[in-house]
Amino acid sequence: MAKQGEIQRRHERAARETDWNWGGICFLIVLAALSILSFSGLLALLVAGLVAAAVVFALLWRGSHAGANLVGCLIAGGLRISWLVQRIEVGVRAAQWGDDLQNKGTRPVVAQLVRHMLGDDPDSLFIPDHFEWGLRAPREPLFFVENGARRQLERKLSHIADGTIAVCGPRGVGKTTLLDQSVKKAGFGLIIQAPATYTPHDFLLSLSVQLCEKYLRDGNHDVPEFTRLSPTRKLLRRAKVQAKRLGRWGSFAVPAAALLALGLSASVRSLYAQYATPVADFAGTHTERIRDDVMEIWQGYAVVASVCVTVVGIAWWKARHAAWLPRLLGGMWTSGSRPLGLLLACSSVVSLLFDKQIRQQILHLHRTQPDDLTRTAAYSAGLTLAWWLLRWTRDSDAVLPLGRREISLERAFRPLAAAAGMCLLLYLIKNPQTHSLLADSENPLRLVGMVTGVLVARAGGWRPQPEEPALVTKCRDHLYRLQTIQQSTNGLTTGAAQILSLGSTHTTSISTVLPNYPELVEDFRNLLQRIAMEKAGQGKTVVIAIDEVDRLGTDAQALAFLSEIKAILGVPHVYYLISVAEDVGAAFVRRGLPHRDVTDSSLDDIIHVQPSTIAESRAILAERSQALKDPYVILAHALSGGILRDLLRYGLQIREIQDKTQFHELTDLARHLILEELSESFAGFRTLLSKQQWTHHTSEVLASFRILASYLRDPCLCTEAEVLHALEEFAFYTHSTTPRAATATDQSSSAADQEISSDARQLIDEASAYAYFSLTLLDIFSTARFERRTQMAAATGPDGDPERLAEARQELGISPYSARPLIDSIRKAWSLPLGTTTGSRPPLLITECPRHGTMSME
Repeated sequence: MAKQGEIQRRHERAARETDWNWGGICFLIVLAALSILSFSGLLALLVAGLVAAAVVFALLWRGSHAGANLVGCLIAGGLRISWLVQRIEVGVRAAQWGDDLQNKGTRPVVAQLVRHMLGDDPDSLFIPDHFEWGLRAPREPLFFVENGARRQLERKLSHIADGTIAVCGPRGVGKTTLLDQSVKKAGFGLIIQAPATYTPHDFLLSLSVQLCEKYLRDGNHDVPEFTRLSPTRKLLRRAKVQAKRLGRWGSFAVPAAALLALGLSASVRSLYAQYATPVADFAGTHTERIRDDVMEIWQGYAVVASVCVTVVGIAWWKARHAAWLPRLLGGMWTSGSRPLGLLLACSSVVSLLFDKQIRQQILHLHRTQPDDLTRTAAYSAGLTLAWWLLRWTRDSDAVLPLGRREISLERAFRPLAAAAGMCLLLYLIKNPQTHSLLADSENPLRLVGMVTGVLVARAGGWRPQPEEPALVTKCRDHLYRLQTIQQSTNGLTTGAAQILSLGSTHTTSISTVLPNYPELVEDFRNLLQRIAMEKAGQGKTVVIAIDEVDRLGTDAQALAFLSEIKAILGVPHVYYLISVAEDVGAAFVRRGLPHRDVTDSSLDDIIHVQPSTIAESRAILAERSQALKDPYVILAHALSGGILRDLLRYGLQIREIQDKTQFHELTDLARHLILEELSESFAGFRTLLSKQQWTHHTSEVLASFRILASYLRDPCLCTEAEVLHALEEFAFYTHSTTPRAATATDQSSSAADQEISSDARQLIDEASAYAYFSLTLLDIFSTARFERRTQMAAATGPDGDPERLAEARQELGISPYSARPLIDSIRKAWSLPLGTTTGSRPPLLITECPRHGTMSME
């Protein structure tokens, strides 16, 4: 601050020592420097700076008072700039200090204090966020997170020039997202779905149409529209569009032409009166001379000229297919019109300096009104600089970020630049000093020269519209052939009409036929190869992604589909990405063994998209929501098994349950979420069991499922103990058919065991294993001190890792019998019982039931 005060005092002393206005002088110097830099470049600015320094040195050498004042103004301006730099530096350091205070001081301290006040498990408190767009839009590409499968696919694509790569994995694991991101990242990409109702011919027909349309749109070419409108309505619609365009153009062109004609009419008439006769005499003289030369050649008096004309005619005919002549004429036009137009415009401006009347007016104003003239020049220069800066900002194509929105500077500064230009024009017109200069009689002629020069210079950049590329025409013709049936009829009538009429009529009708499958394959391969060669020349990759092949039904149907479309694969410079089921991927992995099928010859490589790890789930949910802390991420990851689609669904479901119950603790939200999912699963199992054959002895199974599903459908604190006890009985059921909660004698249970079918027994075992998994999640997440118990479980070994919960959920999709031992090992690591508690379950706190108002204790 002391240094800044010293600079301020030196600036004030330098400003007092000069007689001139240092601010106005420095402003004019900066304005002149910017003008030279903008219109002449950096070299001209350096030369001008050296010349100005030499002039100042000469003035000081001679002891001129003007030189001393000029140097004083420059010193005052430099000290002011130094003072501003010091202020800016102080402001920057103050901002940095504020950021450091917030990032290293208040923010971590406050966060630690809040976590300390929350007590145990501070992350178990769910604080909802009002903006959960990342969870509401699971397919939004803005929230895409790189994972191992994406990086593996990029490595494989970088090591091959072309080929077919299959992407396999469980449903919902993110195969479609992976294909979509690969297509968007490619230089030319196309993704197409393969629903179960497609036949190979229809699929290839749709793929060909989408390929042509994609190529036309990428090249900004119109895609032909095949509508059912009549030719008359099409003509009227086209005429309406042209009329609107012509009306808009005319609303600007007609008034502009009228104003130009009105403003320049006097100057044009003056030019016509002054130069019409000389130009007419010159044109007449040369016309007569050309006519005489032509007549001499025609009559044979100029033999040499006849030979020259003949040779020129032959050469001109020979040059009809040569490319050098149009290029020569175009180059001459381009290189000559721009300098000619600039010369004409600059000559019109420079003519002001040689106009005696304008120079006399300026000298008169300088002698009689020097202060007003200086003030007018300063104001005019300031308005000109402001107008130029606003126009430069408008044309910069920059975007100003403002929160979640972006403001285009072109849209914001366009009215400001127009307003600055109008202010400058009005000031020049209203000011007495400049009004007399603008009223010169030759100014309209100079304006005509400037406008004509600019138009001629801009006309030098004109190019004729290029011819449509052959590949674009090929795509358009291919679309016509695939999407329309064209018919042509030709008729011929011959006859002689005398007393008797003799004649004949011949009619021929030709219609197109859609290509068959082999022809369609050949046309598609040729077209795609030409597109790929063009894109490869531009350094771009071509990716064709075929999705939903895993939904064609069985693996046999998917292999049959691959066998049919195998003919379109293997196109040079084209990458095919095909989403297949895990069975197809397993068949490809067994290549080279006695097993061999179509995957061995159709696919070049395969990528297995595995379920997300807990680290990847953390990254995915952190990108989409700030409210889901680590305990909720572990809960969603365990319930989903790492499947991306289910992970996002459970993340959103946690938010829905919180909004419905108004609970904020992990124990409450986890209990409601797990019981709700268990209720829906049991309802699904009961529907599947209803399709089996049941007797009087085995009907108790359905009754048990109904009772347990009714408990789970709308759990209440009053009945939660009964629900958990019934769930334990069913989860630990291993030998008898019916849950122990059902009332039945042992003899009837034995009879039921003999009558139950193997399919029904399999469903019951699956439901029991899933109940065992859900009970484990309830014991883990619905008990307090989750963080401490997580650390204790992790200390026991790998089975205590939260990742094991997701592995157990994945194992349930394979077999309930292999999932039970894994769940047992997890329960051991978390110190949970491996059987029914029979009343030994630790009681929870006494809670008032919000529905019935009674007190209950578990």
